[in-house]
Amino acid sequence: MTEDQIPAAHDAGPEVPAKTGADVIAGYLKTLPQSPGVYRMLDTAGEVIYVGKARQLKSRVSNYARLNGHTNRIARMILATASMEFVTVSTEAEALLLEANLIKRFRPRFNVLMRDDKSFPYILIARDHPAPAVMKHRGARNRKGEYFGPFASAGAVDRTVNMLQRAFLLRSCSDSVYESRTRPCLLYQIKRCSAPCTGEIQLDDYRELVVEAERFLKGESQSVRAMYQQLMQEAADALEFETAAKYRNRLWALAHVTADQAINPDGVEEADVFAAYQDGGQTSIQVFFFRTGQNWGNRAYYPKADRSLDAPDVLDSFIAQFYDDKPVPRLILISHDIPNRALLAEALASKAQRKVEIRVPARGTKSSLVEHALTNAREALGRKLAESSTQARLLEGVAERFALAAPPRRIEVFDNSHIAGTNAVGAMIVAGPEGFVKGQYRKFNIKSPDVTPGDDYAMMREVLTRRFKRIADAEVLEEIETEVAELVADTVNEALPAALVEQAVVEETTADDDVAFPDRPDLVLIDGGLGQLSVAREVLAGFGLHDIQLIGVAKGPDRDAGREHFHIPGREQPIMLETRDPVLYFVQRLRDEAHRFAIGTHRAKRAKALGVNPLDEIDGIGPTRKRALLKHFGSAKAVSRAGIEDLKAVEGISADMARRIYDFFHDRSV
Repeated sequence: MTEDQIPAAHDAGPEVPAKTGADVIAGYLKTLPQSPGVYRMLDTAGEVIYVGKARQLKSRVSNYARLNGHTNRIARMILATASMEFVTVSTEAEALLLEANLIKRFRPRFNVLMRDDKSFPYILIARDHPAPAVMKHRGARNRKGEYFGPFASAGAVDRTVNMLQRAFLLRSCSDSVYESRTRPCLLYQIKRCSAPCTGEIQLDDYRELVVEAERFLKGESQSVRAMYQQLMQEAADALEFETAAKYRNRLWALAHVTADQAINPDGVEEADVFAAYQDGGQTSIQVFFFRTGQNWGNRAYYPKADRSLDAPDVLDSFIAQFYDDKPVPRLILISHDIPNRALLAEALASKAQRKVEIRVPARGTKSSLVEHALTNAREALGRKLAESSTQARLLEGVAERFALAAPPRRIEVFDNSHIAGTNAVGAMIVAGPEGFVKGQYRKFNIKSPDVTPGDDYAMMREVLTRRFKRIADAEVLEEIETEVAELVADTVNEALPAALVEQAVVEETTADDDVAFPDRPDLVLIDGGLGQLSVAREVLAGFGLHDIQLIGVAKGPDRDAGREHFHIPGREQPIMLETRDPVLYFVQRLRDEAHRFAIGTHRAKRAKALGVNPLDEIDGIGPTRKRALLKHFGSAKAVSRAGIEDLKAVEGISADMARRIYDFFHDRSV
């Protein structure tokens, strides 16, 4: 069920709750039905803190109305609940799908959360052109053609597309490039394309190649290989050695791609394999994709989950969220038996509109696949824990070298990029205990009219002002919400057993320390010297943010890496770090990442600006008049140089419109 299909929720409580806890939850029991549904728990700020499903809503919610018999996680959740919302559905399977959808939508802090939910790439053989092209595809599958996937990574798709070019000589160019070709391109010369664009191969013969490629991707590799072997032998017997060599090269390409598959299991045509491994309070889930009897790659996930949840519970919630927006295979193999296995199979079958089997194999080929995935999950988590340990030591080193009170949990690095003041952008990258946090990166288009082009100080002031104004405003709002929450909590806690309240508060503090990533930085690095640092100090002081440490990273003499000077407020002289100090390398990586992100953002903005036609900015010039002007003059620059009489000579351009066009370019040149 998608977001726009979600029925209206039943709100039985007041809009602004007067209290939290079990009494609030008990107030909903009188109106709840004994039917399947999904419930949401909200805190005093109106944020969803938990989403759950139930076969019988009233029975499930009544469990939360009792104060005893709960784990610390559930007790914290109950104490934080200020209101609830409910959605009734027809079946428990439908409730499970809706629960997964809402968890991904609201990301409640007491649920298992799937991270890194990027879309998977597919191979598309487009069927909306006389000469179908093979290409990589992401996103909605709304283009006519055959889709093959999912693949675990873009690299896996690129390798397979490359193989299809070598084996079947399919084109990979865009339709516009195809239409504009007058002679074969380089891919034809190196035998990676049959060049249907210039008639080097007839379209009927090209479509036969497309059919053969589709058969291979659908798992008929053996029959395709046998066909090419027969054709090669027939060509050789007829002394057509060039034709025989062509089929031989295709056989080599097919052998190459099947040899690249790490595992090609017998008897597994279409399956996804999930294996979960836990260590150090974290969970790693490895997912392998098998389609058409071939291994199409794997990906590691690290879901956010409470430490008290074991692997089957984490895996149960993860799989439901995983298939919320992805196609479901016929077979799902898992490393642990999950609580809702039968229900999940029923729900996924209704989603896929065919039978879906979820199995925990105990022996045979399928068991070997799960063991292989489990080994990968264990190794991936080991690498992640080792990287986290190294990152923790580096953050401790930063605190020591720069005399910080504690290792920073969130570092923000700022940089600007422009060319002579044009297409100016600011960039912010974020790092923490687990490395770069790319989901927190931000880009800033410099748009203040008061900024003189090329004024780096003014650009940095605008970027920092916009960033820290948001933090200051959020903290003011948070103070107000905290005061209200404390008043509510004091009232509720008087009615609860003291031991339960104390235990829940301690557990919540510990859990927040483990998983919460702060919204405000402990340390800000500015790419620049004293001037940039002074600007940053003024901005933070203006918002009253005196507890955020600032450091200016200035390039050393001759801009040599390793000789950076670090300017710190309150110190008269900058400091330098030892050349081989790991902390120096760490700070260099942070600065270089900010520089890379800023440059990339600037280039993207510049490339977009290059595609902007000034004719689009003239009122009254639509596509028809624009085409007529470009056809008559050849370019927008030639239009800008034209006189009024020349403009009037263009079909569809009146005297008034000619004057408007002339004035537009005349005013721009003044």
